[in-house]
Amino acid sequence: MKLLKLCQVPFMALLLALPVHANTQAPAFQPTKPVRIIAPSSPGGILDLTSRLLGKSLSERLKQPVVVENLPGAGGVIGIQAMLRADPDGHTLVMGSLGPNAANYALQDKLPYAYDDLAPVVHVLSMPDVLVVNPKLPVRTIAELQAYAAKKPNGLSMAVSTSGSSGHLAGDLLKQRAGIPAVDVVYRGASPALTDLVAGQVDFMVDNLVTALPLIRAGKLRAIAVTTKERSPELPDTPTVMESGYKDFDVSVWLGLFVSAKTPPALVKALNAEVNKVLADPAVRQKLAEQGGKATGGSIQEFDGFVRAEKARWAQVIKAGNIKPE
Repeated sequence: MKLLKLCQVPFMALLLALPVHANTQAPAFQPTKPVRIIAPSSPGGILDLTSRLLGKSLSERLKQPVVVENLPGAGGVIGIQAMLRADPDGHTLVMGSLGPNAANYALQDKLPYAYDDLAPVVHVLSMPDVLVVNPKLPVRTIAELQAYAAKKPNGLSMAVSTSGSSGHLAGDLLKQRAGIPAVDVVYRGASPALTDLVAGQVDFMVDNLVTALPLIRAGKLRAIAVTTKERSPELPDTPTVMESGYKDFDVSVWLGLFVSAKTPPALVKALNAEVNKVLADPAVRQKLAEQGGKATGGSIQEFDGFVRAEKARWAQVIKAGNIKPE
């Protein structure tokens, strides 16, 4: 018995001296000033709306203001550059998307940043794009849109919210696959593009569901097809592009947060943990679902792998289709 007690003392002392890394959570992010989320788009688009929804909940968690700054232009490049110029202290993030964080590497010859200049934080959202037309156009299917365009001497006009966006690439891919003659008309965000579409200044557009859905429900736009392989619960009667006869056509809108690669890894991990908690909130998930999106979340490694796969995929599509930035 005495021997057992003697052995227990150094053993307990050893346990107390051991590091406790095994089951500890990511260190909490404790901002010392307002946090800035840069949305590389004009107000009213998916990047803006999602950034503001996320920022509101994040502000409540962090006990600091979270300011959303809209910096549209150059296919998202201006917003990315602004984030990279900021101090890499976790207080400035950018809401990334398919264009500036995947397609631009193949789409733009002189991109002023490289993939490794950014550190992925978390996958925030995914949703379909939807092909919409001005209701005055006498078309209700992709085949009818193609036939209508073929009768026009100069073809049709396709609104593009941002050069290199998922809507831009999905629209150009659809024009190639369906043989729809149309010129791209590029805007500085979804809001002005949709305004012109509703006014009849342009003929059709492929846009993310969150910004197009209210106009579809109001009868100001007509939905023709969604770009994902499955129908959207928000538009159950609208077929997919694949159902319309175009095999393997599957394009999703996605958003995710990035910071500078110079940001300390512990801070990136802490940010990932905080945003994941926001995305797990049923109220946030419900709000995103009402807008046609799905909260994603997950680890830094999962998001990094996803973005790298998107980068490789769109490089092939852009090269095969000889797609150029507008």
